[in-house]
Amino acid sequence: MEMSNNLRRKFKRHQSGSQYRTLWQVFHLDLILIATSTLLVVAGFFILFSASNQKIAMVYSQFGHILLATLLMLILAQIPPWVYKRWAPWFYGFSLIALFSVLIIGHVSLGGRRWINLGVIRFQPSDLMRIAIPMMLAWYFSQKELPPTGKDLLISAAIIFIPAMITAKEPDLGSAIIIASGGLCVLLFAGIRWRVIFGLMILTSAAAPFIWHFMHGYQKQRVLTFLNPNRDPLGTGYHIIQSKIAIGSGGIFGKGWLHGTQSHLHFLPEHATDFIFAVSGEELGLIGCSILLLIYLLIVSRCLYIASQAQDTFTRLLAGGLSLLFFISVFVNMGMVTGILPVVGLPLPLISYGGSSMLTILASFGILMSIHGHKKLMK
Repeated sequence: MEMSNNLRRKFKRHQSGSQYRTLWQVFHLDLILIATSTLLVVAGFFILFSASNQKIAMVYSQFGHILLATLLMLILAQIPPWVYKRWAPWFYGFSLIALFSVLIIGHVSLGGRRWINLGVIRFQPSDLMRIAIPMMLAWYFSQKELPPTGKDLLISAAIIFIPAMITAKEPDLGSAIIIASGGLCVLLFAGIRWRVIFGLMILTSAAAPFIWHFMHGYQKQRVLTFLNPNRDPLGTGYHIIQSKIAIGSGGIFGKGWLHGTQSHLHFLPEHATDFIFAVSGEELGLIGCSILLLIYLLIVSRCLYIASQAQDTFTRLLAGGLSLLFFISVFVNMGMVTGILPVVGLPLPLISYGGSSMLTILASFGILMSIHGHKKLMK
């Protein structure tokens, strides 16, 4: 009798656990990805509150961005991957038209024509391209034999570099780099040969003087400042010098939340957007920044795991491209703030203030959860 009761209890626990897992499967959500990104977003609220000099209005505005982005993520998670595959060329075409329209009717801000103002909302079409290019390339290669041939690489180069060059023309060098990186990530997962990679590296190096000739004056200054920030400490080198001072002054344990001086005394420029990681370094120290890095690592690892479990070429390439693109966005921002990369004006994902970047990132997470959540249905 006792054995029968034990078996009954075990069956109930198993049934309950099965129902819990099925609930997540019904909504095609990934618990690990949601939990880790939520941790980062919550930490971002505290960092943003301090970085904005305790402006609660900015925090409320960011909360609105996150609610809208979360809703978009949940919606995209419900759409089966075959729908994304079918609409990939159309989405790429729409994004390309929107990118062209920026040069004509775009809203000018901070010296760049990057936004389209619709009255109610203002968005950057270049952010659409961060998803459109990996989706388009995944669609293209899903119909080809891999690894890609020379013809496939030429077509891929056109898909990548046309929108990248338009974005650089706005000018928005940071977004142009991210857009090109997203396409190159898909090529990497498509099995591009190493000799082609080395050839592209050599070709890029040889084209450096040509690229330098067509760069804007302020872009040239950023490169020269990266090589030697002290050449103009009160001008072009001011941002990176103050950023290094802020990070270094935090030490191991930091000065404490709300006790940063570089940002609160306005020595650190763009401390709520591009340079918010410097605020983290000053107030949270090495330990706090290491925790942030660990959370980012967990998110990237989960995204790559989802890519490894994808069931066909399209979903594998799309998930892999979006995963590496998120990693590159984090790396470029932290690299420019710490001085190992030139300053290109790129927000820190899920932490920096801004709605356009938040929408793009959580939208890509929604697509990743769709790929992972629908895989059993695709069998």
